[in-house]
Amino acid sequence: MGNNEMRRLIVALAFIVSVPLIRPSAQVQDSAPPTPPDLTVDAPQSFDEWLTALIDEARTRGYGDELVAQTLQGLQPLERVIQSDRSQAELNPGFERYLSTRLTTLMVRRGKEQKAEHRAVLARVEHQFGVQPRFLVAIWGLESRFGRNKGRVPVFQALATLAWEPRRASYFRGELFDALTMVQRGHIDAKTMTGSWAGAMGQTQFMPSSYLKYAVDFDGDDRRDIWDSTPDALASIASYLKGFGWNDTQTWGREVTVTAEVNEAIDTAIPKRTEGCYAMRNMTVRRPLSDWKRLGVRRADGGPLPNAAVTAGLVDVGSRKFLVYPNYDAILAYNCAHYYALTVALISDRLQ
Repeated sequence: MGNNEMRRLIVALAFIVSVPLIRPSAQVQDSAPPTPPDLTVDAPQSFDEWLTALIDEARTRGYGDELVAQTLQGLQPLERVIQSDRSQAELNPGFERYLSTRLTTLMVRRGKEQKAEHRAVLARVEHQFGVQPRFLVAIWGLESRFGRNKGRVPVFQALATLAWEPRRASYFRGELFDALTMVQRGHIDAKTMTGSWAGAMGQTQFMPSSYLKYAVDFDGDDRRDIWDSTPDALASIASYLKGFGWNDTQTWGREVTVTAEVNEAIDTAIPKRTEGCYAMRNMTVRRPLSDWKRLGVRRADGGPLPNAAVTAGLVDVGSRKFLVYPNYDAILAYNCAHYYALTVALISDRLQ
């Protein structure tokens, strides 16, 4: 398929799917309302023209010719990357369907096995970063099946495709330069830099920007190896959550029961959030648990809410409703999708 034909396919897909980009795994935060692609451009820039301009910018930024040759020259866009971007599982309707394919007996059994096998490392990670092991294992399992599935798509090709495609070009262009920085600093060799269709890498499925900010060397070999080192991977997940305000004195929240009458009262009394990623704006502001009790919200088992001095927001995924505490925001920072964050939370509960 030529560049012009592929460009027409992208524009067609943009017409069909007008949904915000949910951050794939530990990668893409949508912190503003989605901007539709500009469909008025009569002669969109070809990929080759775009790549030439990108290489010029890379050299202007100080990246050397040898690095540019290893990473950028000769790239071609991947159609399957665009298709994956437009059909993310977190955007599809049906929380129960999404959950049932991830919160499985096998996932829980393997999670418990991994939690036991790496007990000593998890204890050290918890001591240093203050994140409970069950949440680390839940994210690790959901992101890469406990390190088994790290992705095989060439990262530079994936990022270049998404940086050329107009819908989130600015974000992925930044990630592309961060990927160049990773190679420049010797964190990984360009030839072995593979990941998901969105450029997420390793057992943690970090985007390049997340790697540069949060990846840590926990096994003492002077490498931040999220690909092959389980200690580094688990500690890097903890570093990420801690960076977004994780509090180990609290949990994530709980499932609740909300009657139609109570729901009407909530709609009147408690507004939606106005800042943050798309999923954050699709939940209520946080209020003390005492406010929720007064409105008539009860635990899913019918009991009263606890008397804990904590604030919570309401997440409604249709068939089920949850009061979520501040730690839930850190999980959303990993992936801005309620389906994902709730699945992490519910898996973690099963790993207690």
